[in-house]
Amino acid sequence: MFIVWYSKLYTYKFHMRIRHYKEMVYSIWLKSSVGEVGSNTVMGINTRFVGPQFFAIGDNCRFGEHNMLAAWSTYNGISYSPSVTIGNNCNFGFCNHITCCNKISIGNNVLTGMYVLISDNSHGEIVQDVLEIPPLRRPLFSKGEIVIDDNVWIGNNVAILAGVHIGEGAIIAANAVVTKDVPKFCVAAGIPAKVIKRL
Repeated sequence: MFIVWYSKLYTYKFHMRIRHYKEMVYSIWLKSSVGEVGSNTVMGINTRFVGPQFFAIGDNCRFGEHNMLAAWSTYNGISYSPSVTIGNNCNFGFCNHITCCNKISIGNNVLTGMYVLISDNSHGEIVQDVLEIPPLRRPLFSKGEIVIDDNVWIGNNVAILAGVHIGEGAIIAANAVVTKDVPKFCVAAGIPAKVIKRL
């Protein structure tokens, strides 16, 4: 009897309404520490920031649950100058990871799937002297900034690495590893990602 009563009271619609209010409260709490956040931007539950003051996020953006957003101003005693800018109307899926020690610029209307990595850095340059150091203690190394233009669609499980420019309207297929520029209005897929279609 209790289960029937409880299931009528706690409907899916009611659950989604409670979740929405939790996200709104969580977003207000997080926004107080972020450098710049536009209106109507929502942070999913358990979104985590490192260096939130180095982020500038536009209007009407949404971050799924369990996102990790990191801008490293210091790491292992070494200083960096990170900058992450995100445009308007962007939607980031569940468990995305953005990590920056240089510069990441994301345009307007960008959509990502789940488990997307956008990283302008790695644990050390690939040279013998550095490789002799345990990975966790290596200095961060960036080959260059990442630029993602407007209206880009990024599928599930994609990795976008340093020194890459993804042009307007490009589509990055699921599971791709982007190591080189992708021109605008192209579809890229594979490891490493290659253009498979031009629109």
